[in-house]
Amino acid sequence: MQPSVSIIGTGAALPNTVWTTQKLRDTFGDDAAKQAETTGVLSRRYCSSESQIDMACDAARAAIGAADIGVNDIDLVLSASAVPYQTLPSTAPLVMSRLGMADGVAAAFDVNSTCLSFLTALEVATRMICAQQARTALIVSSEIASRALPWRTDPCTAALFGDGAGAVIVRKSVDDSVGLKAAQMRTYPSAYDACSIGAGGTRIDYHTNPEEFARQAWFAMDGKELFRLSSRHFKGFVADLLDKAGWSLDDVDVIVPHQASPAGLTHMIKQVGVAPQKVVNIVAEYGNQIAASLPVALDHAMQGGRIQQGAKILFLGTSAGVSFGGVAWQT
Repeated sequence: MQPSVSIIGTGAALPNTVWTTQKLRDTFGDDAAKQAETTGVLSRRYCSSESQIDMACDAARAAIGAADIGVNDIDLVLSASAVPYQTLPSTAPLVMSRLGMADGVAAAFDVNSTCLSFLTALEVATRMICAQQARTALIVSSEIASRALPWRTDPCTAALFGDGAGAVIVRKSVDDSVGLKAAQMRTYPSAYDACSIGAGGTRIDYHTNPEEFARQAWFAMDGKELFRLSSRHFKGFVADLLDKAGWSLDDVDVIVPHQASPAGLTHMIKQVGVAPQKVVNIVAEYGNQIAASLPVALDHAMQGGRIQQGAKILFLGTSAGVSFGGVAWQT
């Protein structure tokens, strides 16, 4: 029998500052703005006064409110972000503290599979709840992509990204028809360097080589390599995921994808052969929010009434590494 866990609340938080093409032109000049326009991302949110933890807690509180539970009902907190608040400790305990949760009432740890972190955390939470290691879990993805964007050297890449946070509450359900129906990840490490921020870990010693550390603190992406991998493997990946779930593509009511780029979503729609109206597509308005893009897109669909009880949802995405990931979920 498949695990029976429900998503009982979603939430999102966005920075107040909106960067449109005109703002980019005023800041970086005409050439950067023109290159940014070619991406199809018309606006994105950038943090000014907000911190990553501020957004995480705002999204979490929205999800808690939607679930109609108290913060003390949560006994598992998963931070599912590509980039943590700091190297050590993990981010989840700080979110737990800022939400006002007392010492010892929950387990809190981070789950990181870059852009697919939310899906990985959703599967982890489901397995832990069904194994009776937790009852109610908070999953939150909060990202400040704007800190590392290469506007001066690669505005086409920089223009794709925005900041934001999304959260969900999941809890064991008595209805065994709902919840996780299939989960799948496949990794292609031959493209390990296609998306990267080289600094921040043990690869480069800041104390002995601060110049290289600083140079590697910018995000870099090889879009052609990512497109090559996707074109070769993604359609078959989706077919195998649907087969695991026992679904056909026609059975799926809503597809919630990682908001990689407007061109990426268009390519996915054509490659998979799905009706565009089934796809939650908010990337032109918010950009690629890294791991937060999936839960923010989910909350957008929930708030818009696109996901009803009994709906079959297909979560899909790609991540640095490079990995493909997907979850089949029934509400």
